Amino acid sequence: MDPTTGLTQAESRELENRLNKRQVKEFMNLFGNLVDNCFTSCVDDFTSKALSGRETGCISRCVLKSMATQTRLSERFAELNASMSAELQNKPR
Repeated sequence: MDPTTGLTQAESRELENRLNKRQVKEFMNLFGNLVDNCFTSCVDDFTSKALSGRETGCISRCVLKSMATQTRLSERFAELNASMSAELQNKPR
């Protein structure tokens, strides 16, 4: 048993597997939303199989903007999490 978590090795492996599956599911959801959003926003000419130059540029900007937003959100979440952890550690008991 792991003294820090109170879990057996089998429970730790099960927890890790579930967390990994959840992480993959969340990533796939995020990716699917990104594709849907950028496609809906940028692709509007269905007279050709190929994307136009305007559509290609729009999709590139949309993906870059979405990735930058996601990165900033992740950074901000980490900052807030660190701040909350510090507050909890400094709180008198």
